[in-house]
Amino acid sequence: MMTARTIRVWLPEPGWVEAMGGLPDGMTADVWTGGERLPDSVGQVEVVVLPFGVPGSRLPMLAKLPDLRLVQLMSAGAERVIPHVPAGVTLCNARGAHDPAVAEWIMAVILAQVRGLPAFARAQQAGTWRPAAGEPLAGQTVLIVGYGSIGVSVERLLAPFGVTVERVARRARPGVSSLDDLPGLLPQADIVILLVPVTPATVQLADTGFLGLMHDHALLVNAARGAVVDTDALLAELTTGRLRAALDVTDPEPLPPGHPLWSAPGLLLTPHVAGLSTQTIPRARAIVRDQLARYAAGEPLHNVVGARGY
Repeated sequence: MMTARTIRVWLPEPGWVEAMGGLPDGMTADVWTGGERLPDSVGQVEVVVLPFGVPGSRLPMLAKLPDLRLVQLMSAGAERVIPHVPAGVTLCNARGAHDPAVAEWIMAVILAQVRGLPAFARAQQAGTWRPAAGEPLAGQTVLIVGYGSIGVSVERLLAPFGVTVERVARRARPGVSSLDDLPGLLPQADIVILLVPVTPATVQLADTGFLGLMHDHALLVNAARGAVVDTDALLAELTTGRLRAALDVTDPEPLPPGHPLWSAPGLLLTPHVAGLSTQTIPRARAIVRDQLARYAAGEPLHNVVGARGY
C-alpha cells in the first residue's frame, strides 16, 4: 500500500493555518517570515507564500529549494520576484486582494486634488483662513491606463460622479483600447490613472512625450509602480505648474530625504500605502487558501504570471 505524499508549504506568518481554517488534506506547513534563517524543510518545500515586503536579498534563495513548484505572492506586482523564480516553477500573484483599498485611495486623492484639500491642510497648519473654489469632478474625463481588476473597481467608484471613463489595457478588447491608442486619448483626459504592471513595455511609460500630450492642469495619478513614470519628466511638468499629480509610488523608492519630489508643487504624495488596509491580509489569506486547495487537488491555479505578463 502506497503512502500518500505530504505537500510541504511555507506560510508567511504564525497563526495562518488556524486563520485559514486548516490546510487541505495532505499538506503541512512551516513558517518563514522572510528572515535569513530558513525552516528545516528546505529540501522538501513545494509551495512558498512570500511575505509582504520580503527583502530582495532573500529572493535568490528560491533557486536553492530543490522541490519548489509554486511561489504564491500576496501582492499584485510581481516584477521584483520574476527574475528569481527558477525554470519549471509557477509564479502566481494575488490579483484582487488589494482592489478595494487601491480604488479607495485613488478616489481619495482625486477628490483631494480637484477640491484643493492639500492647500486647505497647509492653511490649517499655518492658522490662516483662505477660502478658494475647487473644481467639480462631475463632467471630467478619466483615462484608466491598465484596465484590470483594480481598474474595474475604480470605475465602479467613479460611476456616481458623472465622469466619462476611457479604458486602456495591453491588448484592445470591446470597450477597452490598447496602449497604442494613448496618443489619441491622452489630450482629452482630465485625469490619467496609471495601474499597469511593470513590464518592458511600461517602464517609463509616462515619459516626456506621454506627459506632453496631457493638457494643461490635467492630473496624473500613479498607483502602479514608480518605474512606470519618468521622474525627471514629471518633475519638469510639476515645477512649471502645467500638470498636477498624486503618487503612491516613486522612482526611487523609498524617496530619499531632500529629493525634489518632496517639495514639488501640485503633488500629493503617499508612501506606497494605497493597498494597505485592515482588510489587506485577510483578503490575501483567502486567495492563498483557495490556491493551496487548488494545488493539493491538482486543479488549475489562479493568477498565474506567464511569459506574456500578468
